[in-house]
Amino acid sequence: MVKLNKIYTRTGDDGTTGLVDGSRCPKHAARMEAIGAVDEANSSIGLAVVALAGSDHAAALVRIQNDLFDLGADLATPGADFAPSEMVLRIVQAQVDWLESAIDAINANVPPLTSFILPGGSETAARVHIARATVRRAERAMTALSAAEPVNPAALAYINRLSDFLFVQARAINAAGSGDVLWVPGQNR
Repeated sequence: MVKLNKIYTRTGDDGTTGLVDGSRCPKHAARMEAIGAVDEANSSIGLAVVALAGSDHAAALVRIQNDLFDLGADLATPGADFAPSEMVLRIVQAQVDWLESAIDAINANVPPLTSFILPGGSETAARVHIARATVRRAERAMTALSAAEPVNPAALAYINRLSDFLFVQARAINAAGSGDVLWVPGQNR
């Protein structure tokens, strides 16, 4: 269990931050950009949870928020050994598998796509679409990091599946209400 008695430590006043292994890195480093983008995605998902309070969709998102904390810990642990241990938290294939199963279950209950859709529909679905776009930003930050340093392949798969999950969840929310907003190519020519 984490226990924080003091919120500020002053150790980051020099522009660096501590990683799980005790090393420090600049706050502007690619690793910190990825960790920060995952935190932004988690916050965006939190906004969607508020709109979905009490629903199965909200419960799935809260589970995902916990996984995103695991992902942040994974990214904050440099190195090429991606095996989890008692002291090292890593994203594992079972988390990716859960997302894939959830995507398949949700997608089975929405109409097939006949067009690209615009982010929107209901306010709740729009919040999920914002979360999806934010997750895509986190994925870009993580793949940028992986071009320079080792990143857990399961973590990369997880963040990629997560945007797919949010896409189908937004579609399911819209299917239960006013429906998706379809893209009309060249509408304003």
